[in-house]
Amino acid sequence: QLQFVESGGGLVQSGGSLRLSCAASGSTLDYYQIGWIRQAPGKEREGVSCISSSDGSTYYSDSVKGRFTISRDNAKLTVYLQMNSLKPEDTAVYYCTVDPFCWGVVRGETAYLGPYWGQGTQVTVSS
Repeated sequence: QLQFVESGGGLVQSGGSLRLSCAASGSTLDYYQIGWIRQAPGKEREGVSCISSSDGSTYYSDSVKGRFTISRDNAKLTVYLQMNSLKPEDTAVYYCTVDPFCWGVVRGETAYLGPYWGQGTQVTVSS
């Protein structure tokens, strides 16, 4: 079973940066598209970024494009999300999960996502 552990979140001022890590276990990452999903209290979960397994293509939601960068190291079973120029609206719990078609970002759809979630990591951006 593929499992994930997210880390790297914390409290940062507006304009600051954080680097999130998603460590996987139970399988290799070679054949999986991995997405970063966030959810703030009282709001629907939102796909913010995704990275493919085939060609390394990356995708970003309009709200984070130009500020966030996703990358992966399959040998280390880890996916990263570098977050720069953080805004208070980025405050949420961030999760990584298998996103088979990167539709969490490309189509803005997250309901189809499977059960491969970690506990998430809290990102809080103060004004």
